[in-house]
Amino acid sequence: MTTRSLWACGALEQPIMTNAERLRDALTYALIILVGFLALQFVVVVSHEFTHSIMAWLLGQMDNPLDIVWGSPLTLTGWDEGVEYSQMFATGQLVEAAIIAVSPLVMHSTIVSGGLVLLTRGKPHDRWLFHLLYWFVVANLMELIAYVLMRAFALHGDVGIFNQGLGLSPWPVFLAGTLALAGALYVLATKALPRIYALFAWTNLPAQWIILVLTAFALFLWGSGLRVIIGVYPDPQWKFGLLGFVLFGLALAACNPAREWVNRRIQTTDAL
Repeated sequence: MTTRSLWACGALEQPIMTNAERLRDALTYALIILVGFLALQFVVVVSHEFTHSIMAWLLGQMDNPLDIVWGSPLTLTGWDEGVEYSQMFATGQLVEAAIIAVSPLVMHSTIVSGGLVLLTRGKPHDRWLFHLLYWFVVANLMELIAYVLMRAFALHGDVGIFNQGLGLSPWPVFLAGTLALAGALYVLATKALPRIYALFAWTNLPAQWIILVLTAFALFLWGSGLRVIIGVYPDPQWKFGLLGFVLFGLALAACNPAREWVNRRIQTTDAL
């Protein structure tokens, strides 16, 4: 690319660009996001299943923690940890089943919490590391939205097994989880998102829109809403997937890069 490209200089040193140059940079960054996110998604899904299997192995419920069922890294279907939950319930090992089921959600929560702290504190040492961490947090947050917000009332799946194992109503997990997710999304939208705008889309409105649309699509549709609708139907729980479309629209409206609060956050960020 030419020296007028965002990739060739820091955001603050970037010269005035033409609309064509802005669009070129925006599309280039979109391609980088898409390719990188598919790789990160694969890492997240594999780590999810291995967290199940390793916990099952540690609790004596699995002979080999590597014996997971491999699925599609693209569509996120076909994956399974290979744990015999029905046998565990039949033999009264309810607490062990609950621990195994919830362990990946604890892992995702830890990554999201720690990642958001790193994304919102101090000046990034390397903007590409910031990019990598931002999208890794999005991929993990996507999993939590799918399981906690959209599948909390399902009788199967990680949350359903956790609730059955401990004899809990799904409401506490749903309400507490929704509040925690709302807090994480607020931090991501109001602090991390303006920082990645500033680092990769300074004064580039098309690039800002691409970052927003891909973030919202990943969080609320790709890994959660559409995944729940397609994967859970005809179970009535598929209707929770429709929340994804509502949240996607709300995210675009609330975090519109043209909004005054967004521009104020970009201009005053300490990320540069």
